[in-house]
Amino acid sequence: MIELTRLNGVRFSVNCDLIETVEETPDTVITLTNGRKFVVAESMGQLRSLVIDFKKQIYSNVI
Repeated sequence: MIELTRLNGVRFSVNCDLIETVEETPDTVITLTNGRKFVVAESMGQLRSLVIDFKKQIYSNVI
């Protein structure tokens, strides 16, 4: 899971495997596979980096 920030400053976690689309409109809007949407403070580039870092951490522990 990756930790993100709502526009009101509240932190929350999202299962990045459920992310279907990310748009900058200009706020960053994440749409999950179940249709739920979240508007977050992080940019699309920051979000991409968070997902990549999370995946690296997970797959580096694979035997």
